[in-house]
Amino acid sequence: MDTTTDNADQLFEAGYYCAETVLLTIASEEGISSDLIPAIATGFCSGIARTSQMCGALSGGILALNMIYGRRSVNDSVTQNYTVVQKLLKEFKEKFGSQNCGELLGCDLATRKGQKEFLERELYQDCQRYSRETAAMVRMIIDQQPFENQPHESSTNSCKPREEEVNSCRAPVESKG
Repeated sequence: MDTTTDNADQLFEAGYYCAETVLLTIASEEGISSDLIPAIATGFCSGIARTSQMCGALSGGILALNMIYGRRSVNDSVTQNYTVVQKLLKEFKEKFGSQNCGELLGCDLATRKGQKEFLERELYQDCQRYSRETAAMVRMIIDQQPFENQPHESSTNSCKPREEEVNSCRAPVESKG
């Protein structure tokens, strides 16, 4: 875990933001390289683009888990992905008391006042800690849960869920006319 937390600290200190840091840490440890990383995480930083919503480190952790456990085709199951994402959400909330950036930092990044407070109180140190510890949580989940995504059982309808996925699949769009 020290390697993961050290990697996250180095990336954060180099200037990457929370979601970018977590995603880059896990991607590099997993040998995954893409021009899309960290770009796909940028809008999730600062509580989703300074709206003080879900913590960017947590969002980056979800992106990192999706990178490993996400579906590769419409025939793949969502079960394992949802399980590991729910585990991260639960662990994060238990550890930090909230999943919300504004609540975690105690300021509203959407306002000039909140941004000023963020700088004056050096709250970026808290963001670095959330990033470091979220990367460690994700690393632990990956180490404990090997990827085992199973395809749907012979289904021609990509939205026909397996029995255990009944409540997780979006409803098909009805045609008009």
